[in-house]
Parts: sequence; C-alpha cells; structure tokens
Amino acid sequence: MENKLNPSELKVMEVLWRGGEQPARQIAETLTGQLGWNANTTYTLIKRCIKKGAVERTEPHFMCRALVGKEAVQASETAELVDKLYDGSVDKLFAALLSPGRLDSEQIARLRRMVDELE
Repeated sequence: MENKLNPSELKVMEVLWRGGEQPARQIAETLTGQLGWNANTTYTLIKRCIKKGAVERTEPHFMCRALVGKEAVQASETAELVDKLYDGSVDKLFAALLSPGRLDSEQIARLRRMVDELE
C-alpha cells in the first residue's frame, strides 16, 4: 500500500473486511445507512483507496476487493502510534493502558494470557 489510509477511507475498508468483495454501490448503501454519507462521497473514497493500493476494482459492476488485510493495517497503525506517542516504547503504551480504571478484570486476565503465550 502506497500511503496511509485516513479515517474515512478506513470506513470503506471496514465494509470490505466485514463483507468481502462487493459492488461499490453496495458499499455506498452500507455507508449511507451507517453514517449518512452521500453515495458520491463513498465513490470518491473508494477511488482514493484504489489509488493507494488498498482496494482493487474489477468489472462488471465496479466490484471492489480489499488488497490489504485488517491485521496488516492495524499493525501499521499501532506501530505508528507507538512511535509517535510513546517514543517507540511498547511498555510505555502498556503502562498508559494499564493505568487504574482503564481495564476490567476480564481484560486484565486476557492480557496476562497473551503475555504468557509470548514467553
């Protein structure tokens, strides 16, 4: 993917990640229903995603398919967040997340299991 996706482009990607390949018309209908967007707004965003290499368009019916997975985008966005806000330090990020009151006991237990699996 050439460039980072902006929040509006990520809305288009979410529709594709959830529903798989689909016509641009269906993506526009979904986002109109969810966000009240005009169809032309959605078509413009799809074109931007295509230009950035995140979406592929095929004919007939302007079928759209995600070329990047959600996990890859999440990993890239997380790495950028850690670099930008926590000086590249994952432990600083976790310290912020683990501040009192941010997580319930179930979330803490899940995090412990995840850390245990990494060791």
